[in-house]
This record gives sequence, structure tokens and C-alpha cells, in this order.
Amino acid sequence: MPVSLLTVAVLLGCVGVAPLAAQAPRPASGQNPSPMTESTRAHERLVQRAFDGRSLGFTGPADRRVELRVPAAAAGSAVVDLVVHFHGAAWIAEHAVASLPGPSVAAVLNLGSGSGTYHRPFADAAVFDSLLAGITRELSLARGGAVTLRRITLSGWSAGHGAIRAILLEPRHAARVDAVLLIDGMHTSYVPEGRVLADSGTLDTTNLVALAAFAREATQGRKRFLVTHSEIFPGTFASTTETADWMLAALGLRRRAVLEWGPRGMQQTSHVVAGGFELLGYAGNSAPDHVDQLHALPELLNRAASAPASVPPPRRDPRP
Repeated sequence: MPVSLLTVAVLLGCVGVAPLAAQAPRPASGQNPSPMTESTRAHERLVQRAFDGRSLGFTGPADRRVELRVPAAAAGSAVVDLVVHFHGAAWIAEHAVASLPGPSVAAVLNLGSGSGTYHRPFADAAVFDSLLAGITRELSLARGGAVTLRRITLSGWSAGHGAIRAILLEPRHAARVDAVLLIDGMHTSYVPEGRVLADSGTLDTTNLVALAAFAREATQGRKRFLVTHSEIFPGTFASTTETADWMLAALGLRRRAVLEWGPRGMQQTSHVVAGGFELLGYAGNSAPDHVDQLHALPELLNRAASAPASVPPPRRDPRP
């Protein structure tokens, strides 16, 4: 005999299962990233090697050392392109800057854990001015003559994006920066704190607006902006997938699903390109997937230094 919906409800009540509407929302579960172990991707790693160039340094923001890497090809140049990379071993940036076309140098700054650690010093606009002045001074002393900074690229992995968003909040600095590379690190908080989107939470866009403004300039061809993300779901704060979705909505862009190999054995799953703006989505929800993207810095930085790859035009969101 068929069981009525009323009978099912009574049975559920008898075993202590509350009606769906009465259930309290489940608290967010911190993963940051997932603790699982997987072996479905290669997780290739760069190998540190002797650097063919000069290693310099000075005390910079928050009394932390700024590591300068000057490839041999750029050592005598009076005009250089500068890559300022936040968060990650300096030798990885060595790999990256040495492969760039033209005379390029890298400045690497590590301030600690958490994007706030990077944001707070650069909330004072004078700190970025001082950083550029210190880099120019050290390069000029090493060369024995004046050095001029030409193209400036800001690169950040993970928490390092905090410095970039703070720098771009100052219009004068946003105008001076030519390109931005965000590597699996565009995060923000949920509102209310810790309430995920699936549980009626929203994103705190306070820290995203400056990035979106720079991205909009990139779509119009005035800047270059390359952002990558994994599928890691931190749980207690917004994922890079969720913030990327927010940015695409703000720009009126949509993803194009792809299935392609990326650097370090990464698996690309989505692609968006509009003018000088480009987004690459990659598979993976584990810690090695996050580190893969840092070790892909040479390929990603080269990509950020060039025009976006030619792909079919993205579909624009018809909504206002």
C-alpha cells in the first residue's frame, strides 16, 4: 500500500528528524584546503638551480627583506621592467623573471601568513612609493648608473594578493601599474562572517572593488590582468572560485568550459578572455593543487607579459 506524505512526516518525527525548514544551518567547515590526499595530477615541481645573475636586497615594508633578482641579461640595462612578487620563494621568481623577454628584474617580498598581513602595510600609499624608490636605488647602485623602471607588474600567490589589492586602492598607483597576476589568491570574507553562499551568505566585496576596477581597464585594453584559481573551498572564507565568479559577473563575462593541460601537470577547466583581461580556472581541491600554481609562475608570468591567447569571444551577460 502506498505510503502517504503525512505518514512519512510522522515517521520522521518519531525518529527525531526535524522538518527541513526547522533545521538550523550547518556551521561552515574549515578546509583551507581540503586535507585529503590525491594522486590524480602530476604536481610537478621546479628544481632550484644556480642563478645566472645578481642577488640584491634591502629592508622594506614591515621591516622585511626585499629580495632583488637581476638576471645577467638585465645587469647592464639603464631601463628595466619590474616584477614585484608577493608571497613565495625568491628562487621561483628567479626562474620566472629570467625567462621574460627584454631586461626584467624581480623583487620578492614575504610578510607572513594571511592576506591582511600583506594588506595592512600597503594601506599606506607611501609604502609602495618607498618600495619602488628602494628598488630603483639598489639597482642603480649595482649598475653604477641610473636605472629607470619601465613596465611594472604586480604578482601575488595566495595571501600575497592582499598587498596588490591595497596598492590598487590608490588611484595614482593603479595608474602606474601595467599588469597584475593573481595566482589562486583572490579571497575575501563572507557576510555574515563564516556563513557560506549556500547558506544565504554573501561576499564582502570591500577588498574586491579595486581589483575589479583594474580588471575593467584590462577588458578595455589599457591594462593586463591575469587571474587563476583552483577549486579549493576554504570553508571559513570565500574561495578563489567564488571571488572569480563575482568578478566575472561584475564585468559581464561568462566562462568558457575547456579541458586542457596547464603547466606543472595542472588541468585547466575554464577560460575567459576579454581585451587584456584573462581568467584561467584549474581543477583541484588539495594543498598540492594550490602549490602547483606557484610553481607555474614562469609560465603564468610569461603569459601575463603577452597578449591573451586567441579564443572565441566570451558570451556577455545580458543582465544589466
